[in-house]
Amino acid sequence: MRDRESNTRRDFFKTAAAASTAFTLLSRNEDATAAGPNDKVRIATIGMGIIGFIDTDCALKVPGVELVAAADLYEGRRKHVKERYGDRVDTYVDYREILARKDVDAVLLCVPDHWHSKMSIDAMKAGKAVYCEKPMVRTVEEGPEVIRVQQETKAVFQVGSQYASSIVFDKLKEMVAAGAIGKVNVVEARFNRNSSLGAWQYTQPTDASPETVDWDRFLGSAPKRPFDATRFFRWRNYQDYGTAVAGDLFVHLLTGVHHATGSLGPNKVAAMGGLRYWDDGRDVYDVILGLLDYPATDAHPSFTLSLQCDFEDGGGDATAFRFVGDEGVISVGFDALELKRVGVTWPTPEQELKGYNSVQTFSKAQQEAIAAKLASVPTKAPKTSGYKGVERYQAPAGYDARYDHFVKFFRSVREAQPVYEDAVFGYRAAAPALLCNNSYFQGKMFGWDPVKMQVTS
Repeated sequence: MRDRESNTRRDFFKTAAAASTAFTLLSRNEDATAAGPNDKVRIATIGMGIIGFIDTDCALKVPGVELVAAADLYEGRRKHVKERYGDRVDTYVDYREILARKDVDAVLLCVPDHWHSKMSIDAMKAGKAVYCEKPMVRTVEEGPEVIRVQQETKAVFQVGSQYASSIVFDKLKEMVAAGAIGKVNVVEARFNRNSSLGAWQYTQPTDASPETVDWDRFLGSAPKRPFDATRFFRWRNYQDYGTAVAGDLFVHLLTGVHHATGSLGPNKVAAMGGLRYWDDGRDVYDVILGLLDYPATDAHPSFTLSLQCDFEDGGGDATAFRFVGDEGVISVGFDALELKRVGVTWPTPEQELKGYNSVQTFSKAQQEAIAAKLASVPTKAPKTSGYKGVERYQAPAGYDARYDHFVKFFRSVREAQPVYEDAVFGYRAAAPALLCNNSYFQGKMFGWDPVKMQVTS
């Protein structure tokens, strides 16, 4: 979670917290007691960009975790690994040298999206536990093979979208299941930004060249082209390597929605948008809105999900969710949520007779007949489930869902237990986001079978 986003979200909820009449504070990060000497997990990070360092720092906060190696294709980042973590950490250009090491228990994959599938499969086949940053794959077609290899190797494999481990979304899931908002019918989720860095115009080093960057290795299966430092350091801006805004940010939103509702995914996906502001040579959009329909299942009623990412939100960057039901609404940020219960209302007899209604357009005789009918029947009240739980929920100051996500990952590594956000969950979050890309670029709606995980139209 970026500091600027965290501060914005905390400010957004500050007023509501002061006025709340029902408040709950949970003081935990995931329990992570000190590990014994035989429980040490030795990790290596592949891809030491922004998230590579963030994930590594966070993982090292978990007791019993040790960094032994790192790989990156830019010489300056390999140097910085040693500056930051010491000379004892070995650095590599070729990630396969890390996979060949017997002392590496787990790898963190923080590489461009077009490498996610291959590196995940290579690492699992090499016997490593894998923490793969989202989205799990770059294309819908890559997902089934990652799932197959995980199931075949029984590797510990976790996708890095921390909503799946957030205590706030755990509470949201509990409240939705308890009927706090009645039947969910709409979910709105947005992840907006308003800065050049938020729009991926990352600073490039002055020494970037074919001598300091292994350009051919970076390209991998992508189309061959001459060295281009901008494509290397701002790879998210290009379809050859990234998954555009939807692949980067819709996946987070979908992870939160699926975790809270227990959903397997939508059956219809459509998206529209465009390149409206950051016209800097990128070949992806900077604004996208997605509309996804979710069929009724045993876990939830049918609902419609609207997704939004706007990289030029002049009102300021904001990430938020609204879970809407027929009895109330839960507004959710990264570190807090708030319930408002009003429900669907019915008019009083006075409102029906004299308010904004068609009765006043009827004849006097009809108005009197309707008035007499209303006087003989009870006034309808809003439907209510009798929910008596919390109305406001706040994570403790400094809470970090990313840390909880790593605690769960390393617990699975130590105990050889399955993780929650495994390849199946990760694919079910990634595929609808990637279908939003397909919808945008191809100009059509896609059908999706969330159970079989297949495109249907």
